[in-house]
Amino acid sequence: MTTAAESATSLVQSVDWLAIAPPVTAAAVALVVLVADLFVPEARKPLLGYGAVAGLVAALALIVPLHEGDRSTFCLTTGSHACSYTADHFTLVIQALVLGGALLTALLSIGDTRKLPAGEFWFLLLSSAAGAALLPASRDLATLVIALEVASLPAFALVGIKRGDRRSSEAALKFFLSSVVATAVMLLGVSFVYAATGTLHLTDLAGRLDHVDPALSTLAGAGVALTLVGFAFKTAAAPFHFWVPDTYVGAPLPIAAYLSVVGKAVGFSGLILVTVVAFPAYADVWGPALAVLAALTMTVGNVAALRQSASRARSAVRLLAWSSVAQAGYLLVPIAAAAYAGERRIGSTVAYALMYAVVNLGAFAVAALVARTHPGNRIDDYRGLYATRPLAALALAFFLLCLAGLPPGIIGLFAKVTVFSAAVDAGLGWLAVVMAVNVVVALYYYLRWAAALFRGPSEEEAAPVVRHRVPAPLTAAIVLTAAAGVVLSGAPQTVLRFAGVNLF
Repeated sequence: MTTAAESATSLVQSVDWLAIAPPVTAAAVALVVLVADLFVPEARKPLLGYGAVAGLVAALALIVPLHEGDRSTFCLTTGSHACSYTADHFTLVIQALVLGGALLTALLSIGDTRKLPAGEFWFLLLSSAAGAALLPASRDLATLVIALEVASLPAFALVGIKRGDRRSSEAALKFFLSSVVATAVMLLGVSFVYAATGTLHLTDLAGRLDHVDPALSTLAGAGVALTLVGFAFKTAAAPFHFWVPDTYVGAPLPIAAYLSVVGKAVGFSGLILVTVVAFPAYADVWGPALAVLAALTMTVGNVAALRQSASRARSAVRLLAWSSVAQAGYLLVPIAAAAYAGERRIGSTVAYALMYAVVNLGAFAVAALVARTHPGNRIDDYRGLYATRPLAALALAFFLLCLAGLPPGIIGLFAKVTVFSAAVDAGLGWLAVVMAVNVVVALYYYLRWAAALFRGPSEEEAAPVVRHRVPAPLTAAIVLTAAAGVVLSGAPQTVLRFAGVNLF
């Protein structure tokens, strides 16, 4: 007979510190930056930004020792031995994406935070990055929701951090209210699922949902549906996308870039975990639902992007916002296909997300460059950019062609092929047709913007342009994203191979 002391000892969970090192490092550096802000004089505040960059580089480096993808921690010591934190290949790829996205956001922000409270800005960015890095490793619903909120709550403050700016405050309020509603709906769904199964661990849920008490089957089904609705808000899937354009326009430009890539990666990685890992028993429900959401999201995003006027203030950012909604539709396709053809299709979503992260961050980096001389950031402001900044114009044209899936942006074409193939192989021919039509529609607004870069400036803009010195970190962000896009376009077959890898 075991004693009380022995029983208590058996419940103690060991901690694998190396496995949790990436998010812990980002969180620790966030605290260091916040405390250091109290002692650093105003003239040396930029050093906080470089400290944040160093912390994100260190967090990225700590992913390398985990490349085997076979570490877990915070595991139950009795029963199923399920774990709350798993550093598998899916986790590592998403962590590299979100930490890399946060690093590029930091590079965009250095030199652009002069009017912002530096210590708070870098603390919030690093805190959000820590939550984003924790989420793909979460293997129970409680940790998943906590990680999602750690990633989201600092983002609300970052969107509204421009003090005295009405547009920024309005954007933060819309973002906050929509996210709070999504979280409330999700928590209600999680509570229903827990009541029906008695567990929060994703791997245990997969088995128990197959054998739910008939008296609780309605409760379990409602819990699954509500959880998915919550994640639909987080991924900006239509019709839950209404907060996106105003939030991107009101936020500081680097934060809009962060939300478009890291925020999207957080939502989609959470959606993948709950559908493929936790709820495979309900694949006949979430599969068709996500397929319809994918078709609706890509159509709404592309139609709204088509309607953007080139002369409207901040039309460039607004177009990128609607483009991100359309791209969310493409990202949903392989997840829907996984309901019919197995979790192997998830590799297509991750491959597409990696391509999108590189080129979209690059497009925002060039937008940040143009905004230094044209604060209105209209699409018309990019007219004749090749004459004044040829390398930036070529880089932006390349990013837009990647998003459109046209040469020389071969990586974008191959990424779309993998998503298209996932739909066809899963028997979702109608969804593949909808996607093909939307890809053709999107060509118009991407090519219209790209063509404007090489046109002569209008008469009003024919006066000599005063060239401002570009901060080295901003230049580095453009160069890094352009180089990554070119390298990937030079070896596009890697996307096809990656899309076929089982990440779990």
